[in-house]
Amino acid sequence: MVFFDWDRANLSQQALNTIKQASDAYKAKGNARITATGHTDTSGSASYNMALSLRRANAVKDALVRNGVPAAAISVVGKGQTDLLVKTADGVREPQNRRVEIVIQ
Repeated sequence: MVFFDWDRANLSQQALNTIKQASDAYKAKGNARITATGHTDTSGSASYNMALSLRRANAVKDALVRNGVPAAAISVVGKGQTDLLVKTADGVREPQNRRVEIVIQ
C-alpha cells in the first residue's frame, strides 16, 4: 500500500520504495497481473475524489512501468471515497484513506 498527502498524487520516497518492492515481486512471480486501486479520504466532492483516486493509481502505474513492469500487465482502478480504510464522516481528512493498494496476482 502506498499513501499520499492531502489532495496530492505525487509519490514520496517511501512510496517509491514500496513500488520497487512490488516491481521486484512481479518480476519474481513471472506471468502476473497487477491492480493499482486508488482511494481518497472524504474531503472534497465525490466526483473530484474519483478523479484524484485515478491520478494516484496512474502515478503508481507509471512508477511500476519505470521499474520494468509492462504497462499491459497493470490495471488501474479508482474508488474515490467509496471504500474507506478508516470509516469517517464526510469532509474528514484521514491519512489512511489516501492510498493506492497494489495487488499482484
